[in-house]
Amino acid sequence: MDERTTGSPPAAAESGTAAESGAATAAAAPLGNRLALETSPYLRAHAHNPVDWYPWGPEALERARREGKPILLSVGYAACHWCHVMAHESFEDPATAALMNELYVNIKVDREERPDLDRLYQLAQQMLTGRTGGWPLTMFLMHADQRPFFGGTYFPSEPRFGLPAFHEVLRRVAAYHHEHSAELAGSAARIVQALGDLNPDSAESGALDATPLALCRAHLERSFDREYGGFGGAPKFPHVPDLSLLLRIWQASAHAQTPDLQALYMTTLTLTRMAEGGLCDQIAGGFFRYCVDEAWEIPHFEKMLYDNAQLLGLYAQVAAATGEPLFRRAAAHTAAFMLRELASPEGALYSSLDADSEGQEGRFYVWDAAKLRDALPPEHWQALAMCYGLDGPPNFEGRHWHLAVRASPESIAERQHRSLEEVRAALAAAEQRLLELRVLRVRPGLDDKILASWNALAIGGLATAARYLQRDDLTQAATAALRYLQRVHWREGRLLAVSAAGGRAHLPAYLDDYAFLLDAILQLAHVRFDAQELRWATQLAEVLLVHFEDREHGGFYFTADDHEVLISRPKSFGDESLPSGNALAARALLQLGYLLGDTRYLAAGERTLRAAWAALQRYPEGHASLLQALEEYLDPPRIIVLRGPGAALDSWRVQLEALPSPRRWTLAVPAGLSDLPAALASKTPGGSAGEAVVAYICQGLTCSAAIGSLEQLLQQLGEGD
Repeated sequence: MDERTTGSPPAAAESGTAAESGAATAAAAPLGNRLALETSPYLRAHAHNPVDWYPWGPEALERARREGKPILLSVGYAACHWCHVMAHESFEDPATAALMNELYVNIKVDREERPDLDRLYQLAQQMLTGRTGGWPLTMFLMHADQRPFFGGTYFPSEPRFGLPAFHEVLRRVAAYHHEHSAELAGSAARIVQALGDLNPDSAESGALDATPLALCRAHLERSFDREYGGFGGAPKFPHVPDLSLLLRIWQASAHAQTPDLQALYMTTLTLTRMAEGGLCDQIAGGFFRYCVDEAWEIPHFEKMLYDNAQLLGLYAQVAAATGEPLFRRAAAHTAAFMLRELASPEGALYSSLDADSEGQEGRFYVWDAAKLRDALPPEHWQALAMCYGLDGPPNFEGRHWHLAVRASPESIAERQHRSLEEVRAALAAAEQRLLELRVLRVRPGLDDKILASWNALAIGGLATAARYLQRDDLTQAATAALRYLQRVHWREGRLLAVSAAGGRAHLPAYLDDYAFLLDAILQLAHVRFDAQELRWATQLAEVLLVHFEDREHGGFYFTADDHEVLISRPKSFGDESLPSGNALAARALLQLGYLLGDTRYLAAGERTLRAAWAALQRYPEGHASLLQALEEYLDPPRIIVLRGPGAALDSWRVQLEALPSPRRWTLAVPAGLSDLPAALASKTPGGSAGEAVVAYICQGLTCSAAIGSLEQLLQQLGEGD
């Protein structure tokens, strides 16, 4: 699915076969519907619509079968601007709601809670209409089996944007469903067959090689924007897996005769433009979803946990690799935003902040230059105006300013004939005043549901930042979120996907939940070892192998084998707005297999790569996360296992982490632990009583003899790093 569909009015399309019917008789609007007790704020926001909404479940599906009414499925999410527009125009309108209630069984779904449903029906919509998907997603399903027969995205209340009015669509689709149900059943069956055909049913049997990595690298360079960074034209998304892959490619070549400096340049220019541009909230930190222009200036203003989690880890890695203060500052500000505005009292992280406030997109974030000038001392105003272009023409809707860096403190100091320290102090004071003014505004809505998969990404991002920025507080934040997931989402050996305030968790977890969490635990192990967490990681891996793996063809289905039966069971390998679940499963299983010497995990990771091989060759640039797993399969990372007493152990670990490399990670296992996996228990501390630190260098399934000197260890690592 093309993530570029999320910010502008999504295209809606008709099947071209709907027939006219007579005017519908108004049905009595309910005083409330069944959404008030849902965990999703998005669903609860529709609880008092005059539409007789149901959540997806047996009650709604049985009613559709019993009454022979088609299902109107509406999929959206809390931070979605056009979801709000359609809700206001149609779902809050009594006449439209009456028509919906008379003609359909109406089901409202939060795509973030039910990505299984969203994924299937987005693909179906694209097959039916030949157009890209988006949100809100509006699908019409057969009453008997939920097979889709018509679809679109946003429909306006009156004809515009080249789209028909929603009330007219409602009448025509319902009429056609009743008059041509047999024809529609056949068409819907073909759509379902096509969905099943998307799952690869063959696997590569020969040797795997690095060809897709080279193809992806070449494609990224061809599509690279050499002026503004990023790939392709507007709108522009961060595409963290692509940038992460380029960073790894550069670091792998750093000691070669001709290091890949272009890969580094593509990464750093893009991250610089994003951090200095409008994609980043210059005042409070954190990144918005994407920018509508090629220069990274004007964003779509929703802030998502999953974007910030991925960008946090990436900026921290690049900061450590380059020593560039801008990247360190971007990582620090992103972490501060996440922990200030998305952290729950229980330690988990909430899902998102809305793009809208007071009914307008971006209102919370944009500024009136004249009012700011009046609110600031002249010297503060001058520095702020020069830094962010407030003395130039407005860049948002012709009358407001959204902050993006136009001049560095150094250039401002030179132009104003002031010291750099004075300029920085003036900017800091001005920005603090803007924060104080912003606090007085109506805040965007907070989606306070807690998703296991997104929290796992956050744990991984926080752990990576803790590792590369040497921040113990971020380790503690990652641990708190992990403890929440284990306490609230882990029930009887299985994960639950979503929870609400108060710890009410529900919905069976998906591939992303397990894969992202397994990866997060391993990321957190880089900064501190916990034997209980490692045991939990093996339990997660076992669930993946038992309940999600396609044992015949390789790879992992998005839903478990005991999940609710839907119209299809998808298995996909490409990155979307989230990294591929199959990719993170493959990479984490390979790492766990190397660490524990368990060939079952290594074999499952390899089977995933073989199942995806055709896709990797055909479209490598869409599979950057899986290519990172391929890289680790072809050239396993070096795992440095440290054993010894705590204080000295940590000293060794910190010095090793001062030499950052994504191709190496350190596991510091304190002496005296019992019940360790055999592969770790066999690596004993030094000294007669375990009082000395020793290191073991492992690559693949082979480990070195114990190394008792940090100097010797660094020397051996320097030969290959």
